[in-house]
Amino acid sequence: MGKVLLASPRGYCAGVDRAVTAVQRALEVYGQPIYVRKEIVHNKCVVRTLADAGAIFVDELSEVPAGSRVVFSAHGVAPSVYAEAEQRGLEVIDATCPLVSKVHREARRYANEGYDIILIGHTGHEEVEGTLGVAPNKIHVIDTDWVDTSALAAAEEESGSDAAGGFGNTADNGVQDDTPAAADPLAGLSTDPDALLIWLSQTTLSVDQTAATVARLQRRFPGLISPPSDDICFATQNRQGAVKAMAPQCEVVVVVGSANSSNSVRLREVALQSGAGAAYRVEGAHELNPDWFAGAKTIGVTSGASVPEVLVTEVLEWLAQRGFDEVQTVQTTQETTSFALPKPLR
Repeated sequence: MGKVLLASPRGYCAGVDRAVTAVQRALEVYGQPIYVRKEIVHNKCVVRTLADAGAIFVDELSEVPAGSRVVFSAHGVAPSVYAEAEQRGLEVIDATCPLVSKVHREARRYANEGYDIILIGHTGHEEVEGTLGVAPNKIHVIDTDWVDTSALAAAEEESGSDAAGGFGNTADNGVQDDTPAAADPLAGLSTDPDALLIWLSQTTLSVDQTAATVARLQRRFPGLISPPSDDICFATQNRQGAVKAMAPQCEVVVVVGSANSSNSVRLREVALQSGAGAAYRVEGAHELNPDWFAGAKTIGVTSGASVPEVLVTEVLEWLAQRGFDEVQTVQTTQETTSFALPKPLR
């Protein structure tokens, strides 16, 4: 009836594998209890499996008894969290992805050199919160949908619009909206070409959206410099690249991944932007809807960087039972990188 194009690379990245293995190894070496601050990675199946094995997930260190062992998640934490752990006598197993730690080092270095830092990322995401905590007085967070409201205001003022003051937005239905425009998070930064200003980013963003955001930033801040190397990690880029290669051939693309997984959500967006007729993100096969595939001949399947392969296998089995039993792999690169476990577990 139909075929499946299976993206490769997909699933676990090196940082996720390291973090999940760290919790498993800690349970083996030390036994229970092992506490984990926040979700070790953003995947419900992984968290549930580790909890069933004995890991205790908490939101804050205040929930961890003094003197206990605690694992920090792959997303990283702010320096204040390390300080709190030391104050409470906690034995820390730091499973922060080395590529997130790299962004922390960049933020610390440039803040110490007097730079203001524009951090492109999702406000409230644990990775962004951790990086922001490195230099909270020097880091300014924007999302990839940031719009230069100063330029818009200038254009509106020149055209005689009375909306330049930041009030009086017009909704799509033509009705005047008196809600104040959101404050510009970059309003206090100098546009002088000689200003010390650099952009950094969350590691799991859309490559294309980030590039477009940087282009808008550079129009406003001509002296803005880029990080020494890509902050968006190689695994995120590789998974998006595989989807770009696959999507134009697919009526439907299925992305396996949790709703709070930034890289999984981005994969769905990339699939749509790259030509897929439709794209859906699911936790697993139990969320698939047969109506999505009516009339389709080619289905694309991929998974986010925190997704165990067993969930992809279950999706493939579900599709095979409905006639999509021919599977072709679309491989765009091969990943060989691995990271050593945190020091206490080596």
